[in-house]
Amino acid sequence: MLIAEELLLLLLDDDTGKLHHSTYLDTGIGGALLVELALGSHVEVVKGQGLWARAKVHVTSAPSPSDPVLADALAVAAERERTAQDLVGRLGKRRRDPLLARLEAAGILQRQEDVVMGLFPRRRWPAADSRHEADLRRRLGDSVVRGLQPEPRVAALVAVLSAMDLAHKVIDREGLPARQLKSRAKEVADGDWAAKAVKDAIAAAQAAVAAVAAATASTAATSG
Repeated sequence: MLIAEELLLLLLDDDTGKLHHSTYLDTGIGGALLVELALGSHVEVVKGQGLWARAKVHVTSAPSPSDPVLADALAVAAERERTAQDLVGRLGKRRRDPLLARLEAAGILQRQEDVVMGLFPRRRWPAADSRHEADLRRRLGDSVVRGLQPEPRVAALVAVLSAMDLAHKVIDREGLPARQLKSRAKEVADGDWAAKAVKDAIAAAQAAVAAVAAATASTAATSG
């Protein structure tokens, strides 16, 4: 399962099928795909040299991934050189529904459609099989709450959650204050579990989410 799919599972309510904390979800999905491409050595993020130069993403010579979603994401990255922030935004666009449909096809989610007030179509994705999510939440707790050495993919997911400022809202705190769990999640994200290429991709994802958050706040302040 892709890191982006696991991110969706964590943000879906198992009973209602409603997404929570989805303000920056598309950016988070794009960041998760970039990090996954970096984990597979398919891309590398090259930092800019000048004061105002932004990091850019280069495609490596590694074989294309077998997963069609990752292969498509790599094709987008290969179209031309883009800044990491631009690429994260592009990778996250219109990915949500296809990823949810994949989880349905895998028997993990079930699709529910109805009409609200006789006018507005609504689609929900309640859980059909929660075993993978339960195991994922246990592994997240092991790495963030109980301090065990994280698996690289779990640590990458923690890094994405931390970038979205959602770790303390998604991971069971088991009595820890939210601030302490946020701090531990950042420690996991910044740990020595990943190669430089992956760390650079995580930094790019964090910067992209921060930029979207700042733009959203600015828009809200202007409109208010």
